[in-house]
Amino acid sequence: MKTLVIGTGGREHALARALARDPGVSQVHAAPGNPGIAEVATLHDVDPLDGEAVAALALALGVDLVVVGPEAPLVAGVADAVTARGIAVFGPSGSAARLEGSKAFAKDVMAAAGVPTAAARVCTTLEEAAAALDEFGPTYVVKDDGLAAGKGVVVTDDRQEALDHAAACDRVVIEEFLEGPEVSLFAITDGHTVYPLLPAQDFKRIGDGDAGPNTGGMGAYTPLPWAPDGLVEEVLRDVLQPTVEEMARRGAPFSGLLYAGLALTPRGVRVVEFNARFGDPETQPLLALLDSPLMPLLLGAATGTLADVEPPRWKPGAAVSVVMASKGYPATSSKDDVIEGVPDAESLDGVHVIQAGTARAGDVLLTAGGRVLAVVATGPSVDAARSAAYEGVAAISFPDAQYRSDIAAGV
Repeated sequence: MKTLVIGTGGREHALARALARDPGVSQVHAAPGNPGIAEVATLHDVDPLDGEAVAALALALGVDLVVVGPEAPLVAGVADAVTARGIAVFGPSGSAARLEGSKAFAKDVMAAAGVPTAAARVCTTLEEAAAALDEFGPTYVVKDDGLAAGKGVVVTDDRQEALDHAAACDRVVIEEFLEGPEVSLFAITDGHTVYPLLPAQDFKRIGDGDAGPNTGGMGAYTPLPWAPDGLVEEVLRDVLQPTVEEMARRGAPFSGLLYAGLALTPRGVRVVEFNARFGDPETQPLLALLDSPLMPLLLGAATGTLADVEPPRWKPGAAVSVVMASKGYPATSSKDDVIEGVPDAESLDGVHVIQAGTARAGDVLLTAGGRVLAVVATGPSVDAARSAAYEGVAAISFPDAQYRSDIAAGV
């Protein structure tokens, strides 16, 4: 079996790495890829947002499955263009990807499906936004309705900051603040069968103790020893399955990876957001613990035959990923800084390094901005995996590298 992974980031490196280790996969291709992905896949130069170009590449390579990693190509309908050529795609259609592409659409789907979520108002004017902020009161939650690379949400007690964010967006969703720990639960689905993965938790803000602005994610771990018993079964019953069924009723069946961001509030589980693809950085520790071959799950979802595939199996223990970001991230991004020590980190027991914002000049690995690397480690417990991950981080250096020191601390 041959597969083509679309994307350039850490999520795509983790997926390509898992597929390359799958005994049922003979070739892994990626486009455009990055230097880390190049170690496990053949890279091709293609615009990931150009559906026709992606479809043409898939046809030329004769692949059995295209895996679309990032949200922007999915929302742009890249999966539709590839499917139209008769090639299986892991990833939802453009219409189904609206679950991530529009916060307002996701709220509408949840209301119709009876999925528990925060009360919200959709606002298109500053006056509407001001009224919604006053209705819900602090803590204020303001979300850009469209895609914003994980940085379109402002959560603040400062009303003016909330109003300024609303003013900078064409349309916003303003909602009540959900108090309680947040959990990410991914599910692989073919539009009928739904296989949940392990719950994970990520760390969105740039600084220790959740200080500073939101990022695409600064680290994650799985499983969650503190999660309530029956959480996965509850979310499958009350969130994932009803959402998949509602999407089918709307004529936009959802296949691929449905990501539910959840808050465990005193009133019960509430959905914070949906994503339409593997989340980054949670994908890295999840795939590190996956004991099943990945290709059958992705192909089953893409071809409507997931019920015929064995549900995912998991290795014992835990996995932790710690993201190392460039100087200035997320406001700015330093590039072309020399990265040293990746081989040293990967020589440690249970540690591997996923590349995201990297480039190569000859034999020299360089930063390419944003989140540069994710150091991933497995161990018999969260604490053991955490210690190994930070040992890996200590082995790597580049100028003014940023990383949090409290990923999975005290778990």
